[in-house]
Amino acid sequence: MTPALALSLQRGARITAWPVTPARLRRWVRLALARNAMLTLRLVARAEAIALNQAYRGRDYAPNVLTFAYGTPAEPPDERAPDAPAAADDTAVLQADIVICLPVVRAQARAQRKPFEHHLAHMVVHGVLHAQGHDHLEPAQAATMEALETRLLARLRVPDPYVARAGKPAAHRVSSVGRNPVPSR
Repeated sequence: MTPALALSLQRGARITAWPVTPARLRRWVRLALARNAMLTLRLVARAEAIALNQAYRGRDYAPNVLTFAYGTPAEPPDERAPDAPAAADDTAVLQADIVICLPVVRAQARAQRKPFEHHLAHMVVHGVLHAQGHDHLEPAQAATMEALETRLLARLRVPDPYVARAGKPAAHRVSSVGRNPVPSR
């Protein structure tokens, strides 16, 4: 059974156009979703990303993605495929805001010599996984989350973002995405 999704797509004040179609953004969110959810995916410029990072994490830089999950912290669904039937304890509706800083994602894609759309898909999947309780603060967590990201992205024909390709630098495991503790409200 496919999880129910209520998704609000938003653009920050300085983002004048969608970088990909809203339908593609929805597809990427659904791909990573393993439980019923009410999510906001907001695409922002550097100033808004810095302000949020300062306010909620005390850090003075623009991260690529921030995830804000609300209510009881989610438990990751143990690598279960996002399209697998929901378990009985997954009936609660997940609520989260995912904020992606487009200028940072563009710069990272350039630096890693990969298509912007591939890196944006990775950040959307990454943020949705964070909303569901996945994390990468510890090596075992990082290995689990990165393996799941890689499997999901392969379904989009996006190459493993953590493997170096001929003539292209590999993304650094864990640190390439940044650590995004989930602030609570």
